[in-house]
Amino acid sequence: MDIKGKKAVVVGGASGLGRASAELLAARGAEVAVLDRPESAGAEVAAAFRGRFHPVDVTDFAGTEQALAAAVEGLGGLHVAVTTAGGGVARRTLTKDGPHDLETFRRVLDLNAVGTFNISRLAAAYMSGNEPEDPEVTGERGVIVNTASIAAFEGQIGQVAYTAAKAAIAGMCLTMARDLGSLGIRVLAIAPSLFETGAVRRLPDQTKSALVKDAAFPKRMGRPEEYAKLVLAIVDNPMLNGQCLRLDAGQRFAPK
Repeated sequence: MDIKGKKAVVVGGASGLGRASAELLAARGAEVAVLDRPESAGAEVAAAFRGRFHPVDVTDFAGTEQALAAAVEGLGGLHVAVTTAGGGVARRTLTKDGPHDLETFRRVLDLNAVGTFNISRLAAAYMSGNEPEDPEVTGERGVIVNTASIAAFEGQIGQVAYTAAKAAIAGMCLTMARDLGSLGIRVLAIAPSLFETGAVRRLPDQTKSALVKDAAFPKRMGRPEEYAKLVLAIVDNPMLNGQCLRLDAGQRFAPK
C-alpha cells in the first residue's frame, strides 16, 4: 500500500516506538492521528507534523471506541492502524508470598492483548468500507500493525503475565489475517527486543551492554526509528501478512 495520502492512527504515538512510527508515516505523506494517554506529550507530537491528537486509555474499551471514532472522523477515513501501547510487571508465578495474583495478571492482559484486539477489530470495521487500492493488483483496503515482544517467545523469569499477553498478540496475527483476507486487510505484528525507549533509555551504558550481550549483531539497543522503518516496510509490501516479525538483532532472551 502506498502510504502517501493515506489515513493512519498510531496508538501509543506520543513516545518511543509509536512516536517514531507516527513521525515517519507523516513524513512519507500520510495523515496521522496520535492516540495516547491524556497526560502524554501526544498533542505536541501531533502538532509537530500537523496531525491530530486524541487522548485515550486503552484499558477503557468503550472510551477507546469513542476516541478511535473521533480520530477516523477527523481523518476522513482509516487505512493504517499501528498499536504500540502496552507494558508489564515483574512477578513470578509463585513466590514466598504466594501465587501470582489474578488481578495483576488480568490487568496486564487487558492493557496488551485485549486492548490490542479491541483496536484491531474496530480498525478493521473502518477499513472494510474503503475503496480497494489497485483492485487489479492487490485490492488492499487496510493494514493493521500490532506490537508484540520477543518475550512472547522467550519470556524471562517474572514475565509470565507480560509473556502471555505478548504471545496472544503474536498468535492473533494469522487468524485475524485469515478472517480479514477477503476484505483486503492485512494484519501483522512486530516483536522487538530491547529498544531505547522509556525507562530502558535512561539505563547506564554498562547495563545496556550487558542486556544485549547475547544479540548476534548489532550488539546494542534498538532505536525507535528502526521500528518505524519496519512499520513502513510492512505497509508498503502487500506480500507481508499473517505473521509476527522479530526485530531483535538475533537476540534470544535468557531465563533472566
